[in-house]
Amino acid sequence: MIYAHREDSDFHENALSSLVALAESGNRWAIPWPCLHEFLAITTHPRIFDPPTPMEMAIEALKSWLVPSMGCEVIGEELGYFDVLSDLVVNARITGPAVHDARVAAICLHNGVRALWTADRDFSRFGALKTHNPVAVA
Repeated sequence: MIYAHREDSDFHENALSSLVALAESGNRWAIPWPCLHEFLAITTHPRIFDPPTPMEMAIEALKSWLVPSMGCEVIGEELGYFDVLSDLVVNARITGPAVHDARVAAICLHNGVRALWTADRDFSRFGALKTHNPVAVA
């Protein structure tokens, strides 16, 4: 989402076309709540982007993707989520900051997500969750 939003990203075109294709596919898709928070934190951070995205613009970008007619829903922790998280962190031997990735993976698995779109290879630690890199050049 960050690459699709930031025109100064090397991956902007691939990310944007992938996101648009997904949104226009008619299929249901989801964004975990922590990913929305991370999008706001990263795109508006002045030490990451110069200039950073103004918060109002970042919020508007998210709102444009969260329109119900686009097939997107936001997913989060629900009853039973903690069991999935516990299994993931123990089986993958996760500690420290990697717990954040485990949280996202557990939310996805608990909500029946078939594949997580990410350029972050760290998610390969969670074998039960398939990943897809939408900006990878074939």
